[in-house]
Amino acid sequence: MNLLNAFFLLQAQPAAQGEPTFLEQYSFLILMILIFVVMYFFMIRPQQKKQKEIVKWRESLKRGDKVVTVGGIYGTVSEVKDTFLILEIDANVRIRVDKSSVVKDITDAQNK
Repeated sequence: MNLLNAFFLLQAQPAAQGEPTFLEQYSFLILMILIFVVMYFFMIRPQQKKQKEIVKWRESLKRGDKVVTVGGIYGTVSEVKDTFLILEIDANVRIRVDKSSVVKDITDAQNK
């Protein structure tokens, strides 16, 4: 907050020789860079971290894990391949789903 106050105070003071100061010349550019930096650290970076955790979790899936798909199908992993999973959703009922469609582990949801 002090940095912004100093920025606005310096910008409000008139130049001594009538020439624009550095802050007056580049205030818009500095402000845009500050906005981008704030957005990166509060929005983009946490989302990238969350995506990496989800990919890591999907790669760690193994036979017997209980999962939910994006479409709301609850099932148990019966086979794991490179890009897809075979889910058993009922006795002798198996479906093939893409790994990216698996969103969460239902055992975590039941514990909460």
